[in-house]
Amino acid sequence: MIRTSLVLAVTALALAGAPAARTHRLEATPSTVAYGWYDAAAKSVLTIASGDIIDVDTLLTNTPTGLQRAGVPDDQIQGSLKAVVDGVPREARGPGGHILTGPVFVEGAEPGDVLEVRIQAIELAISYAYNGCSGFLPENCPEDRSQRTRIFHLDRAHMTAEFAPGIIIPLHPFFGSMGVAPDPAAGRISSNPPGTHAGNLDNRLLVAGSTLYIPVHARGALFEVGDGHAAQGDGEVDQTALETSLRGRLQLIVRKDLSLTWPRAETPSEYIAMGTDKDLTVATKTAVQQMVDFLVRDKHLTRLAAYELTSIAGNVVVTQLVDGNVGVHVVMPKSIFR
Repeated sequence: MIRTSLVLAVTALALAGAPAARTHRLEATPSTVAYGWYDAAAKSVLTIASGDIIDVDTLLTNTPTGLQRAGVPDDQIQGSLKAVVDGVPREARGPGGHILTGPVFVEGAEPGDVLEVRIQAIELAISYAYNGCSGFLPENCPEDRSQRTRIFHLDRAHMTAEFAPGIIIPLHPFFGSMGVAPDPAAGRISSNPPGTHAGNLDNRLLVAGSTLYIPVHARGALFEVGDGHAAQGDGEVDQTALETSLRGRLQLIVRKDLSLTWPRAETPSEYIAMGTDKDLTVATKTAVQQMVDFLVRDKHLTRLAAYELTSIAGNVVVTQLVDGNVGVHVVMPKSIFR
């Protein structure tokens, strides 16, 4: 505990002695998005200093044609989405399907560092979201694929959505994908599966007030963000959440005092360890071991005590089952540490 406090104090002093954080507005345009990929060789669309804030727009993962087919009037479809879909050529897209804003080059970030992403605010950019049916048990979806997308109105005043009469969904917006470039040797990778670069984690706990820590694999980190969700259940079993466009304020800080092999996160009340893999068992073992390692390193427990505590007080959760690599996260309440 003393060591952790000292690290936080040193970090706070370093930030206090640094220039005031600048806020950079980053809109989603054909020239500022990565359509379906993370790539260490990509050219950045914005360069910022460590500690600076990006005020960033993200676009839902759909097309104007798809939204119109599902019943969204043309005048309610964002002009920025139309511009991106029309303006990004097919050969510049993929292999995934997400429209990610970035990449953002963070000065000072080098392989082996950690990028700390403080999620300061997230706002709903539009008044609707969609859910598309596929995923883990697609036999529950209509055979007619044109009937698989459903539009939901988002009540931004009350932060709710009506699923059906008498069924009201509370809205807790978050970015399904926040990540950095993978190891340069991996080349351009799909935005779909999450990994050590974070990416498409689809972790519903990463709302405003939470912090994500991502291992850096390439110079500048090359941070990207997108795949906005208004609400989602753990598992995201039908492939999608309430998919929507978001605007967020994210502070990006280079941490040279941390070393991670997998992303981890924290909320004001919880520590979160994560793992992903094609195999659910492997993903689960990774997430559990990451929590054990965190408790050993940061809470100074023995490995045995850390493993016991993870069983006694931790919660193992299936993050998502539908993105190629499945995700698991382990949640440990902060309240037990006095």
